[in-house]
Parts: sequence; C-alpha cells; structure tokens
Amino acid sequence: MAIPRIGDLAPDFIAPSTQGEISFHTWKAQSWAVLFSHPADFTPVCATELSEFARRADEFSALNTKLIGLSIDSIHSHLAWIQNLEAMFKITLPYPLIADITTDVAQKFGMLHPNESSTATVRALFIIDDQHVVRALIYYPLNVGRNVDEVLRTLTALKTADHGSVACPVNWTPGDPVVLPPPKTVDAVANHNELQNVDRLDFYLVKREHP
Repeated sequence: MAIPRIGDLAPDFIAPSTQGEISFHTWKAQSWAVLFSHPADFTPVCATELSEFARRADEFSALNTKLIGLSIDSIHSHLAWIQNLEAMFKITLPYPLIADITTDVAQKFGMLHPNESSTATVRALFIIDDQHVVRALIYYPLNVGRNVDEVLRTLTALKTADHGSVACPVNWTPGDPVVLPPPKTVDAVANHNELQNVDRLDFYLVKREHP
C-alpha cells in the first residue's frame, strides 16, 4: 500500500459523503484541501478532533482551503455521529465526511496500517494545493490527537513560501521573518551580500521580515 508523497498528484476518487457523492478533484476545484482520516465514529479522541476542525473551519476557509474527513464507517454512522457531536459540543460540522466502507480511498492514500489496526484508519492528514498536488502529509497513531494549530501553521507556511519564493525556518509562525533561498553561484553570493534590511547570519542564511 503506497502512501502519496510530497509533490505527487493527489489520487482522485468518487465516494459517498455526508454532503452527497463527491468527485474529489472536481469538489475541491481551485481550492486547497485538507483531507484527514479518523479511526472511527463515536470514539473520544476523534470527537475532539472533528469538533475542533469544525470550530476552526472559518480559518481554513480564509486560506482558500476546504476540509474533508474520512473513515471506513457507513453514511448512517456518520450522520448519527454528527448529531451526537452537535449535541455535545454545540457545533455543526460544515465539512463533508466520506463514508469509505470499501476502503478504496483509504488505500489510495495509505491510511490503513495493519500493524496499528486492521479495522480502522490511522490519523492521516494531507494538505493538497490548488493544482491537486500533495504539499504536506502528517500521520499520527490512533491514540494521539492532532494539533489543529500546527495544521494551520503548516498550511500558512506553504502559502507564504509559495507567494514570496522564500522558506520558513524552525518554529515559524505568521509574521515571523522568512529565509531567503541560498545563493548557488559566486555572483549570487555577491548579490546576496548587497541586500539591505536583512538579518545576514552567513552567506547561505539570510532572514528578512515578511510583509
């Protein structure tokens, strides 16, 4: 079972969801997407994750990013659980949940890890850009919940790097300085040394404020 890698075209699929049948690439269109799996409906860690994604959905929307969840439960289980989550957390899930009872989607994205569980998907998450390319993937075991702040940080960092042709250093958060691409020729080193209003630590490590 192959896991799509960074830079790969995200697999397309057609699957039933709580918002009707979804053809993935058509559904996401020119938006980015965060596709994430949860092990099972009516489980405690998953309940906290899905409700938190729902609470933060507007932050993803502001980044032109759609959320979509998945497990190998049935549509009826999903629909019942959505009502249960609404009752517990007073939150409506604005994003679709894929009912992948055939495991077709889970297998395409490498979400089934038999040594972890033979009957549930692990906590896999894919950030997919507006060209349907996998830009980041994060995997967690069944007993550790994801950090939505980190998902948003990674998504924002990717967009920041794309927009400015820069990189984001360790512990970067929005508003922090970014890193300029290192020079690759003697002339580029000279040009780097002439840059103004930067924090030059060495010829290959130059930071600047991000506007």
